[in-house]
Amino acid sequence: MTAPAQVGPSPSGGGPAVSLSPRQLEVLQHIAAGLTGPEIAHAMHLAVGTVHYHQQVILTVLKARNLTNAVFLACRAGVLDGRPRRHGDHAGFAAHVYRGEEPCEACQVGERAYRAERREARKRNAA
Repeated sequence: MTAPAQVGPSPSGGGPAVSLSPRQLEVLQHIAAGLTGPEIAHAMHLAVGTVHYHQQVILTVLKARNLTNAVFLACRAGVLDGRPRRHGDHAGFAAHVYRGEEPCEACQVGERAYRAERREARKRNAA
């Protein structure tokens, strides 16, 4: 399980840092990607009400006025990097590995396809 994401002032800057659970962070990433509540629920295999609950917790924890403001505050705090996460290809697979995560199924499939393509390219170049 991933440690909660820390949001808030830096330790040297004073003031308490607040944290989001891994699931709340995933919901926030989907919000940043532009997904609606029902789309997030479908992607995460959750009920729409559960997604709404997580959205309310995110707003409270970040002290945000709305979800757009929550994404802004999370980016400013360094919790979100503002770039979409890649999935389903070699780069997505490598990003999972770099973050110390188990690659998702889409990225595993993409990595297998990438390696097969590279093998074929080496065979063509050798011939």
